[in-house]
Amino acid sequence: MTKLSGAVALIMAGTAMTPALAQGATDSDANYRDEIIVTAQKREENMQKVPIPMQALGTAKLEQYNVSNFNDYTKLLPSLSFQSGQPGNAKVYFRGVTSGGDGNHSGSLPSVGIYLDEQPITTIDGALDIHIYDIARIEALSGPQGTLYGASSQAGTIRIITNKPDPSGFAAGFDADINKVSHGAVGGKLEGFVNQPLSDAAALRVVGWYQRDAGFIDNVPGTRTFGTGVTINNAADVKKNYNRSTVVGGRAALGIEIDDNWTVTPTIFYQDQVNNGFFGYDPSVGDLKVQHFGRERFHDRYWQAALTVQGKIADFDITYAGAYLDRHIDAVSDYTDYAVTYDNLYAGGFSGYFTDNAGNYIDPSQHIAGRDHFTKNSQELRISSPSDKRFRVLAGLFYQRQTHDILQDYQIFGLADATSVNGRPGTIWLTKQFRVDKDYAAFGEASFDIVPDKLTLTGGLRAFKYNNSLVGFFGFGDGYSSRTGVAACFTDANGNYVGTLLPGAPCNNLGVVSGNNVLPKRVKGNGTTHRLNLTWKPTDDLMVYATWSRGFRPGGINRRGTIPPYSPDYLTNYELGWKTTWLDGKLRINGALFWEEWKKFQFSFLGANSFTEIHNGPNARSKGIELDFTFRPIEGLTLIGSGAYTDAKTRQNLCGIDDPTYSCAGAGNFISAPKGTRLPITSKWRYGGTARYDFDMGGKYQPYVQGTMTYASSASSDIRTLIFDPNGNPVNPAALTGKLRSYAIFDFSAGAKFGRWTWEAYVENAFDKRAQKTRLVTCGQCFDRPYVFPNTPQTIGMRIGWKY
Repeated sequence: MTKLSGAVALIMAGTAMTPALAQGATDSDANYRDEIIVTAQKREENMQKVPIPMQALGTAKLEQYNVSNFNDYTKLLPSLSFQSGQPGNAKVYFRGVTSGGDGNHSGSLPSVGIYLDEQPITTIDGALDIHIYDIARIEALSGPQGTLYGASSQAGTIRIITNKPDPSGFAAGFDADINKVSHGAVGGKLEGFVNQPLSDAAALRVVGWYQRDAGFIDNVPGTRTFGTGVTINNAADVKKNYNRSTVVGGRAALGIEIDDNWTVTPTIFYQDQVNNGFFGYDPSVGDLKVQHFGRERFHDRYWQAALTVQGKIADFDITYAGAYLDRHIDAVSDYTDYAVTYDNLYAGGFSGYFTDNAGNYIDPSQHIAGRDHFTKNSQELRISSPSDKRFRVLAGLFYQRQTHDILQDYQIFGLADATSVNGRPGTIWLTKQFRVDKDYAAFGEASFDIVPDKLTLTGGLRAFKYNNSLVGFFGFGDGYSSRTGVAACFTDANGNYVGTLLPGAPCNNLGVVSGNNVLPKRVKGNGTTHRLNLTWKPTDDLMVYATWSRGFRPGGINRRGTIPPYSPDYLTNYELGWKTTWLDGKLRINGALFWEEWKKFQFSFLGANSFTEIHNGPNARSKGIELDFTFRPIEGLTLIGSGAYTDAKTRQNLCGIDDPTYSCAGAGNFISAPKGTRLPITSKWRYGGTARYDFDMGGKYQPYVQGTMTYASSASSDIRTLIFDPNGNPVNPAALTGKLRSYAIFDFSAGAKFGRWTWEAYVENAFDKRAQKTRLVTCGQCFDRPYVFPNTPQTIGMRIGWKY
């Protein structure tokens, strides 16, 4: 047997798979033991033997739940919460570790790391929303994973593990889906894969997909009138099913066995996603309705080339994982709400600033044209000793360099040249900056069996160093503002602008002047994170563990250069967990109690001119419990349930002006959120369950029925309970933005497997409930028109599949 096919066989042996589930599955429905082989600790292990709170969704479950993207699988993970303004652009959090603004445009680095196989795919602006097809499993690891996974795994890690090339035989398959969305249009998807052996020691696996999600938001007629008397309407943009999303992509992997000890796996994937329209609705206009003025489009495309090399030197396993990721986002969005709000705040005076070159008042509405280019170069080399020894070690080195080329162009059509940003007619505000984030780390873990097969002590340490920089321009033209923007650009003694300009920037006002150069503004830091774990296994079916671990996020530079840099924040986790198997494997119950301390959390919000600011807030803590179970009481019936209770609150006041004492005293300061305020976004209660029955027809036909329920209690959409508008009036952002309401969603499906074919009919969100993924306002003061971003309404569909 070759090394590649042997690795596949190892996974298959752990699941006692039937032929119908053999291709890449790691969670068999044909065996009560339901063993899942995972690599959460960068070794192949049975999930029930891994002392980490985690859930794993294998091939079979991903297919059963009709999972194709981030939103689909996150609803199955109760410890996880997220914000999503549109498909492909979600921000994810574990255990309530969120201040509500993490991951804003070029803000704090994400607190949750996402990996595709061995390579991190978490960019500065959040993780990629990889289409889920031909996936072996998804692993969700709760709590700080900073020892093995680094800076972007402060609160947890999600790992997407693909099916690998298999030289033992040819395999292929496809799946097709068509569906109708209530209140909307028709959507569907087409997916397929081919696994082609090239020799006894090499194979090629190619996967492709196309998905079109139906729109269900209507852009309805509306008008806006400004203080200058200008009235606008959106007649040209009125459209039913305004929001549509299309995703196309592919993935290819080549597996090569060099000899008995070494394998090389180069991979490449590409995905192109286009979202048209707006994915939220305005409750003041109506259910699933908005009034927007102008074209809206989000185009996200990226590719990644990766290389994984695995081998042995003596008894030690060696792994190298390297990748280069390139991502482009082009976006156009309507910003009319900003103009309307500020015109009202200034009693019509705001719109009076905006005329054409002839001095005539014009429509002051803004439209944002954004162009972001991200790159990510990651390299990891690690070595591990044999896993069957009483003393085991794993050690490695990690390097990562990320860049973000930022362009945010706020346009007012027809704006006078004199009011525009210098050299950019029609641009009222411009952000043109270049950001570089570098991370270096050395890490290691050691485990010792104090009592063989019974009591194990594990200790881990990660030493890190980061170097983050930002340079460029932000602000208005000098014809509009005498303080910010061009007026604040760096000049020499003769009044000439200094420094090399970024393409499209009029000058530099963010950076450090050095002679005639402008150097990037930098923050640097170093430190350590740790993990200490004690695991007790009194029997083969019972494991209890205690963990003390720590995670972190690097500090960074604010895009508004007049605001000081923000510092790293740290998360310390105390945890007691258990994994148990009962009734000869028919019942599995896992759980964990946790207490997490979050020190000086990074807090992002829309400040002056609705420009994102990042500050360090007070301390917070999150405590709770996670549970999940699988029960097969009789042949054919499977019951699965999971839930989480999370209580996350601030430990000190959040001040309107930074105050290290958190008393919020002093001129102009105030308490923006008092001590004990619940952290936003995360529900206190999240739970769900699935009941599935596979009928035994005694032949090749295998019909089944399935029902799934997910529930989440309400949550705040904003941590702040007090700010002041430009006129000095008090405002409660949490109340005005509104709560994320509780919801219960039910999905049902029925189908059959017959030979190589599968067929299924399904209804998702059967009772057409509005789960609120996010509530937000488009600008810092736009509280008169908060938007709700819902789940997809009731969807009825059918899918058919074939595998060889």
